[in-house]
Amino acid sequence: MERVWAFDLEWVPDPLAGRLLHGLPASVPDGDVLAAMWRAGGATELDPTPFLKTAVCRIVSIAVVERRAHGKGEEPTLNLLSLPRSPRSPEESRESAVVATFLEALGKHQPQLVGFNSRDSDLKILIQRAVVLGVQAAEFSRRPEKPWEGIDYFARGADCNVDLKEILGGWGKSVPSLHEIAVQSGIPGKLDVDGNDVAGLWLEGRLDEIVAYNEMDALTTYLVWLRLAHFTGHFNDAGYAEEQARVRALVAREIAGGKRHLERYLAEWDRLRAAIAAR
Repeated sequence: MERVWAFDLEWVPDPLAGRLLHGLPASVPDGDVLAAMWRAGGATELDPTPFLKTAVCRIVSIAVVERRAHGKGEEPTLNLLSLPRSPRSPEESRESAVVATFLEALGKHQPQLVGFNSRDSDLKILIQRAVVLGVQAAEFSRRPEKPWEGIDYFARGADCNVDLKEILGGWGKSVPSLHEIAVQSGIPGKLDVDGNDVAGLWLEGRLDEIVAYNEMDALTTYLVWLRLAHFTGHFNDAGYAEEQARVRALVAREIAGGKRHLERYLAEWDRLRAAIAAR
């Protein structure tokens, strides 16, 4: 579509949900509340932080790589967007502000979404948390009378949400992780942080590091989508090379603007490409 958003969310167990659902007093520290939630969720010595139901987790960061096509003969443009824009701002970092801002933008711009497990995870937690928080998202929720007459983010199988995991995955152990698909394709996967680290970083107040990690995951999601689009014939070899060059230019621009964490991403991209070229 004309506007594509490759997106990724980061979330952590919500201490308030833990207190309300497990009858814990406000005096119990957030870290102890999260530990209680993980125990209730089946924590073991081998898996001390099991995946919890998304409804009891709070969204702390959202990152997007936007590809926007323009008129005939014009180059498409890429942007890297993230919420909260200022991780050190208490107001911008409020979950309700992050969720409301993103859903309002989805309703306004109606992009084609690209994610990894976005159909059953990312979109669902957005809706669940919006309901819990009392966020209104009327434009996002508006559905066309007929499926072919417009964007419908609630419809399963609709082209407005391309779930890479659903397309590339299978059953059980045949389902790859984003990291496994990416690194074998010469695309950076997980670097210094993975999803299991996010709750600890959040408890320590290191939201800026979560946003940085989130942005790299969004870039990886976008690059895997490009590779899939090349596989399906949407880009020929030359067009695919041009699209990758646009991503490199975007990363370089963001680094020049102060996002130094992306230097590591660019270096890893070069390392993986060289390793694959040499095999």
